[in-house]
Amino acid sequence: MHDSPKGKRASLFVTCMVDMLYPETGWAVVDVLEHLGITVDFPPKQTCCGQPAFNAGDRTSAKQVAIQFLKAFKDAEAIVTPSGSCAAMVRHEYPILFADDPQWFDEAKRLAAITWEFTEYLVGGLGISDLQLRLPKRRSFAFHDACHGLRMLGLGAAARTLLKNMDNAVVEELEESDVCCGFGGVFSVKMADVSGAMLKRKINGIQECSAETIVTGDVSCMTHMNGGLARTPSPKRVRHIADVLADGLPDKPS
Repeated sequence: MHDSPKGKRASLFVTCMVDMLYPETGWAVVDVLEHLGITVDFPPKQTCCGQPAFNAGDRTSAKQVAIQFLKAFKDAEAIVTPSGSCAAMVRHEYPILFADDPQWFDEAKRLAAITWEFTEYLVGGLGISDLQLRLPKRRSFAFHDACHGLRMLGLGAAARTLLKNMDNAVVEELEESDVCCGFGGVFSVKMADVSGAMLKRKINGIQECSAETIVTGDVSCMTHMNGGLARTPSPKRVRHIADVLADGLPDKPS
């Protein structure tokens, strides 16, 4: 059961990679939400959701990190995150991770029920498909569907809807948009050769796509693909959907 976030304060779960590498993406989420009149808070004691350790099979460490998440967001009414993979971790894996822990199981279930990926929160949670945004000039975009968000949360349509309803944004299709870019967290470290081959295929698809910019919902995929594009080299880049939407805010400088 996913609780409705309407009329509730939004607590931003910024995620590790956004916090350390792309703080502007976190601010973009806040700017878009505040544009809609939503009250946003930032629990300062938040750290990682525990996904890296969980995916590596170290559930003891994952649980220790996840407990800190439960503590940090204990007062949250609705949790919004610019990451489909981190949202999937909290939504799908926390109830499993704490299934045999009576002290934390109820809170894990509660937070799982109020956690939303950013675009999912806007379209599915609030029912807003048009943010009334306008880009300073006409630009073309295509989407890469990050694996966790697509397969575990059913994401994809929400982000496309928001961008299609943005003035001066043209949405095109990327061939094999639903095929993994090869990152996969610890997968890219443990199986670097396979990861690299998958990335090469994705970069070839981006190069052949007529869109100027590729858009995705996870900065981990964005980092992986931008690394490949930079080494190609290619002028094209991948951006997070929150950053693209924030470009269209009325008070955003052109």
